[in-house]
Amino acid sequence: MLFETIETERLTLRKLTDDVYRSIFNNHSDNEIKQLFGIGTDEDLKVETEKVKKGLSTFNKTFLYFHLIDKQTNNIIGWCGYHTWYLDHFRAEIGYGLFDEAVKAKGIMTEALKPIIQYGFETMKLNRIEAFLSPDNIPSLKLVQKFGFTKEGHLREHYNKDNKLEDSAVYSLLKSEYKAID
Repeated sequence: MLFETIETERLTLRKLTDDVYRSIFNNHSDNEIKQLFGIGTDEDLKVETEKVKKGLSTFNKTFLYFHLIDKQTNNIIGWCGYHTWYLDHFRAEIGYGLFDEAVKAKGIMTEALKPIIQYGFETMKLNRIEAFLSPDNIPSLKLVQKFGFTKEGHLREHYNKDNKLEDSAVYSLLKSEYKAID
């Protein structure tokens, strides 16, 4: 299967859509799926399989993710992309994560976010990118601020993490405000 990719200095960003997910889960073995998605355990594979079975997209919203692949090791080190993409409203929520503490605080996510934000505005034709962050996640807060996101508010008990309801700080970036970070 050929993946659409974006190249940065240290990363290959491999595009994943609902169609790609379904194709992989319908046409590959469990071991191939684990390798393609960087899944380490059978339990994690089961979680991903359930997501596909339940449907990753609905009639008016979908997602678009990129695997972050380290060019030196060819390992998947994280992900970045859009979920809760409302096609009719030209907006999506951005999300991201790194899998290993060893790659954090090295500018990897800044490097990945630059082309992902550009892709959102230029290719996906988004007008608004939203970010919902833990108010305690200082690195993530600094990251969105670096790209010019504006804080819009605070949502109480907005998401469930490890069976605990936590708050979210709400940030957004409009296409008219976006300036590429050099």
